[in-house]
Amino acid sequence: MATYAIGDIQGCYHAFTALLARLQFDPRQDKLWLVGDLINRGSGSLEVLRWCFQHQESLKIVLGNHDLHALAVVHQVKSAHKYDTLQASMQASDSHVLFEWLRHQSLLHIENEYVMIHAGLFSQWTIEKAMCYANEVECALQGDNYLYFLRNMYGNKPNAWNDHLMGMDRLRAITNAMTRMRICGLAGEMEFEFKGELQDIPVGYTAWFDAPARQSRDTNIICGHWSALGLRQRANIFALDTGCLWGGQLTAMCLETQAITQVNHDTRDSVIKSI
Repeated sequence: MATYAIGDIQGCYHAFTALLARLQFDPRQDKLWLVGDLINRGSGSLEVLRWCFQHQESLKIVLGNHDLHALAVVHQVKSAHKYDTLQASMQASDSHVLFEWLRHQSLLHIENEYVMIHAGLFSQWTIEKAMCYANEVECALQGDNYLYFLRNMYGNKPNAWNDHLMGMDRLRAITNAMTRMRICGLAGEMEFEFKGELQDIPVGYTAWFDAPARQSRDTNIICGHWSALGLRQRANIFALDTGCLWGGQLTAMCLETQAITQVNHDTRDSVIKSI
């Protein structure tokens, strides 16, 4: 029995199934952790959703920004972007079942010595606090008033954490950290425009996991979201988004051994060349 964490799939169904085959993944005994952004931009979002729904007993999933955006588009509180690839999923006969299941997934997962999130954590947060904050967002997303949350989750403010934040400001800050954060200022404020490589981070900013006095520094954190960062296994950070959608690889890490397995991008998963 093995547990594998896999980086951002983003609808790359052919690469995903090739990686599962290379791992010899057996859903009857193995477990799979997916770091979010299951769907959107690749050609196989519907197929990925259906596979995950069918094998949900073998999965642990955290939501990424593309997954949340898909929920907003499906529920008609946000217009689709030019490069979204959600139409087939929205028109499928099982669309409601699939997206209701997606809406009830987590933002953060803790098990044994690992924590899984899609993007990042504010430096002030301990893992215990982060779990509580994730639960706040999950309650809003899974509750009766979820359309209000989806309609108001967009925006870059507030970009810094404050224990006294309330309402949608508080939920938006939590959501943005866990699903969008890559870099932050030395005071912990998030910056959302930068998508480049580690060595190109602007002066005055740092990767979120290198923030001074980060309270979660001693915890093994599995994350994705930052394709230009590439594979990183260092200082208790395991970053697994290796840009499969953009012609890179899809990456899996065995949690028991930290061994890496990769497959290359499959051109059948491509809809767009670049953005």
